[in-house]
Amino acid sequence: MEKLLLTVACGDYDRTKTLQDGTVQPEGIRLNYLPLQAEEIFWRMSNFLEFDASEMSLSNQITMVSRGNPPFVAIPVFPSRFFRHSCVFINADSGIQKPQELKGRKVGAPEYSITAAVWIRGMLQDEYGVKTHEMEWFVGGQEEAGRKERVTLKLPSEIKVNPIAPDKTLNGMLESGEIHALISARAPSSFVKGSPKIRRLFPNYKEVEMDYYKRTKIFPIMHVLVIRRALYEQHPWVARSLYKAFSEAKERAIGAMLKITNTHAATLPWLFAEVEELKSLFGTDWWPYGIEPNRHVLETLIRYMGEQGLIDRPVKLEELFAPNTAGEFKI
Repeated sequence: MEKLLLTVACGDYDRTKTLQDGTVQPEGIRLNYLPLQAEEIFWRMSNFLEFDASEMSLSNQITMVSRGNPPFVAIPVFPSRFFRHSCVFINADSGIQKPQELKGRKVGAPEYSITAAVWIRGMLQDEYGVKTHEMEWFVGGQEEAGRKERVTLKLPSEIKVNPIAPDKTLNGMLESGEIHALISARAPSSFVKGSPKIRRLFPNYKEVEMDYYKRTKIFPIMHVLVIRRALYEQHPWVARSLYKAFSEAKERAIGAMLKITNTHAATLPWLFAEVEELKSLFGTDWWPYGIEPNRHVLETLIRYMGEQGLIDRPVKLEELFAPNTAGEFKI
C-alpha cells in the first residue's frame, strides 16, 4: 500500500533529527521534512497553508481556536520550549534596575501576540506584580522594518499597543532610548554586538529561571505541531501517526544524551554535568509531549492569554488538540 506523502515544516532540532534523516518514519507516511526558521514557517503556513503540517506559535493557535473555525488541528508535540527571563532587554540609560520599574515604561515586542511575549508578560505579573496594561507597548520589526501581527488584535481599551513607524526597528529604538525595554524570542543585534547601551534585566537568568521552575513547575511551551484541518478531516489517523513519530524522535534524542559518558561526544566541555543537573531538576524527560504532563503549563498560558486580551472566550484544553492524540491505549 502506497504511503501518504506529507510535507512538514519544522525547526532543525536535535529532537527531530531522526525524522529528518529517515531513521524514524511515521506509520503510513512518507515524510518530506523541511527544516526552516520559525518566523518563515509561521508566515507561510498562516498566510498560504503551504505545508501539510508544521510547527506553529502556540499562542496564535489558541487565539484561532477561541475565535472559531481554526484552519489547523494541533497535536500535543511541542518542538520549542524556552525559559524567557533571559529575553527581557533594557536600555542601560533607562534607570530600570528591577522588574517592578517596568511600570509606566515603553516596551517593545516584535508582535504583541507572540508566545514568548505572552509568557514574559504573565511572568512579570505573577512574579513581580507588573500588569500588562501598566506598560505601553510598541510592536514591529525587531531587525527589519515592516513586521506585522499574524493575528488581528482585539484588546481591551486599557492595553495600549502602538505600531512603530514603518522605517524603524525595535532594535534601533531600544539602543536610542525611544523605548525603554524589549521582550523578544531573539536577542537584539545591538546586544549581540556588545552595545554598552543594552543589557539584560536578569543578568543571572539561569539562576532565576531554575528557581522559577522549582517553584512553579513551568517550563514554558512556545510552539506546537499543527495539521491542516482539511487534511485531518480526510485522514484523521495522520495525527496519531505524527504524534508517535515525533515522540519517538524526541525520546531518541534524550536517550542519546543520557548515554553520553565522554564529554567530547559533543562540543561542550561540561555536557555531562549539564545532563546530570537536568536529571536532578526535571527527571529523565525534561521535554514532555502529550496533554497530561503539560496540563498545568498549558492552562497557565491560556490564563495569561485571557488576562492579556488575546482570546475571545475561555478555551478548554481539550479543544486545542486532535482527540485521537489524547491518552494512550491499554493492552
